[in-house]
Amino acid sequence: MRRAWAQTAHAIWSAVMGLPESGRRVNEHTSSLPAGIRFIERDWLSSNMVLVAEPDGGATLIDTGYVKHAALAVELVDLGLARLGARRLTRIINTHLHSDHCGGNAALVARHGCEVLVPIASLEEVRRWDTAALSYDGTAQRCARFEATGAVSPGDDLRIGDASWRVHAAPGHDPKSIVLHCAEHRLLVSADVLWHNGFGVIFPELAGESGFAEQQAMLDLVEGLAVDRVLPGHGPAFGEVAPVIAAARTRLSALRADPVKNARYALKVMIKYLMLDFEVIEEAKLRARVAAASVLRMAAAQLRMPIEEAFDWAVGELVAQGALKRNDERLCNV
Repeated sequence: MRRAWAQTAHAIWSAVMGLPESGRRVNEHTSSLPAGIRFIERDWLSSNMVLVAEPDGGATLIDTGYVKHAALAVELVDLGLARLGARRLTRIINTHLHSDHCGGNAALVARHGCEVLVPIASLEEVRRWDTAALSYDGTAQRCARFEATGAVSPGDDLRIGDASWRVHAAPGHDPKSIVLHCAEHRLLVSADVLWHNGFGVIFPELAGESGFAEQQAMLDLVEGLAVDRVLPGHGPAFGEVAPVIAAARTRLSALRADPVKNARYALKVMIKYLMLDFEVIEEAKLRARVAAASVLRMAAAQLRMPIEEAFDWAVGELVAQGALKRNDERLCNV
């Protein structure tokens, strides 16, 4: 049942995102990757994960998914450790602290007692568990509290597995995000900066802050790196990076020309994301939850709509697209 639901959710989410459907909720990749590295492609509720064997018998995990499927993250990591011949997970590195990238942290720490490294810009927010600054209040999303044992900073060279990985600041989607580049293996862990068919919502622009220019700079940065394969935060891993960057630039140009498109996209994606979490909820309850979320209110303001009107518009669009359905007074994920 859980697999069937997730496959269906992935299909509809991919349609909303304009992404191809892989047909699988979890897809583990090792082909085209160096020995000791596993790329675990997940659904659109949880970010992908990258698991790397360490020479001392431990392993490092990059990103952990959403809290709803934290138990699944533990299962996937334990399976990956066995396949790598690693004894236990010793380190988690989060590319950023959006709920879909760190929701499995607490469960994995409870299982393995591993350290957790977060981007330096988010370290103090995690330590005081500031759910507003961490975006969970503003997006109406959930995240299990965890402790950060340290931080990674732009410019750091981290030893992950048998190679050095450079940490790069990655503003745009999230001003506090990082990406990780391994020149030796010509790999990039791109988080939500670059997917096979796009990139994440440019959240700063919803608040009237600069984000499009930073996303453009990130595309330029990626283009200049030695990269043969990208391991994104969502969707499949990919090579042939140049045409993907070109397509992302085209999409970004359209958003910059008409920022309202970013707000429309954000409203639909965030409401769909909540429905992937809840699955079934009374429409009035979801309306109230969305109305209390500052990020969704800011998106509505860019559409020059009250949040209630914007909610009705977004839900109507999602129902028309077949991504949601109404059942009496309830909304159901499809």
